[in-house]
Amino acid sequence: MRRNLRTIWMVARREFIDQFRDWRIIVPMLLLVSLFPFIADDTTRQAVNFMNRFGGDLILDNLVPFVVLVIGFFPLSFTLVVALESFVGEKERGTIEPLLSSPLEDKHMYLGKLLVGITTPLVFSYASIGIYLILVSRREVALPSAYMLALILLLTFAHAVLMVSSAIVISVQATTIRAANLLASFVVVPVAFLLQGETVLIFWGNEDVLWFAIAGVTLLAGLLVRLGLAHFRREYLLGREIDTINLKWMWRAFRNRFIGNAKSISEWYRNEIPVTLRQLRQPLIIVIALALVGGIVSYTWVVMNVPAYFDLSPDHITEIRTFLAENLSNLDRLGERLPAPLLFYYNARTTVVFLLLGLVSFGTLGLTLFIVNIGLVGGVLGAASLVGYSPLAVFVVGILPHGIFELSAVFLATAAMLKTGAQLVTPQADKSLGEMLLISLADWFRIFIGIAIPLLAIAAVIEIYITPWLIKQFFPFL
Repeated sequence: MRRNLRTIWMVARREFIDQFRDWRIIVPMLLLVSLFPFIADDTTRQAVNFMNRFGGDLILDNLVPFVVLVIGFFPLSFTLVVALESFVGEKERGTIEPLLSSPLEDKHMYLGKLLVGITTPLVFSYASIGIYLILVSRREVALPSAYMLALILLLTFAHAVLMVSSAIVISVQATTIRAANLLASFVVVPVAFLLQGETVLIFWGNEDVLWFAIAGVTLLAGLLVRLGLAHFRREYLLGREIDTINLKWMWRAFRNRFIGNAKSISEWYRNEIPVTLRQLRQPLIIVIALALVGGIVSYTWVVMNVPAYFDLSPDHITEIRTFLAENLSNLDRLGERLPAPLLFYYNARTTVVFLLLGLVSFGTLGLTLFIVNIGLVGGVLGAASLVGYSPLAVFVVGILPHGIFELSAVFLATAAMLKTGAQLVTPQADKSLGEMLLISLADWFRIFIGIAIPLLAIAAVIEIYITPWLIKQFFPFL
């Protein structure tokens, strides 16, 4: 362990020396760190004056934490260029060959570069935050508590790891500095959107909700570090001189994985689909377990907390049940307002969105939305229980008929999405990141086209034309 740390530090020290003797890096960062806090302080002064004139205590109370979060983000975004050039920049300058020909292990080189890439912007960010706090302490505005400030500093650290690890992955995969800098938008823009979401938590939540943001960003950053370590090969870095988009090769690799050895559709269903399903055994167990936990937690939360916000006296419950009984006739026109093909389209589109979000987050965002959807089911059953209906009967009559098909499709597609994310961060010595992505997508589309689409089509028909009839017939017994 000590030898590994010493080797990583040796690489990091070399990188530190290269950075701090380059005035083109140090001077702009010093100017940014020294000037931006004064600009933010003046903005805070004007905001305080405006709020004191027209009100807005909620915004005023959370103004400084918000500005601290933004100040921490700006140095990270500007120093991202250092991480983007960590490998590809040295390759263009011709200084990376001695490093790659050394007896260092791949992980030592990667982690050494990562350490420098995180430390430099983080020092600048914390320095900028410190200057701003000193300046704003002179204003008549409430400073954040020590607990809140610690949370924001932790969140800034998580942002640094997330952005730098993404940039280094880009630096390894890119062949020119120009390409790496153009790809930087795929790092800065998503984190900027993430920052907006965290701002909402600061203004409308309490301090503790930031732990969810910290946990989510840290998990994603850890997966990106894992991705970089899994696909970093010095031979691959030296062997590529130029990138070309070979659409024919990409289509051939995707098609060969999607079709397999099948010669017909029946053979594909008989031989290839079972192979993919067997590979989904472990992720499917995880998805089912999370669904059970999410549904139970949601049901319990609704049963225990909703009565505190709504009048659930016997008279009001009777009114609710009467209202539902009188509006059962609306179920007869459900097919007119929401035709089965349209419902099928919505469900299929949602499944694809789960995949897209899973791809950019290694399965975490897609899995989160899946749990939210399952939580809605648990919430509905909890609400039914509060107004006197049997949750089991509601589930059997109102959800299970189409849910057998719809939930099966969603569970399998989510498991395939989770497997896609896991494959991307799993070391594959004989395959590049692009090859693994194509293979993973082909496996997901096997499940989506071969199983999920037929099941979702059947579920849409049942949900529009059969489930409403069952609800009407069994409503008196619920």
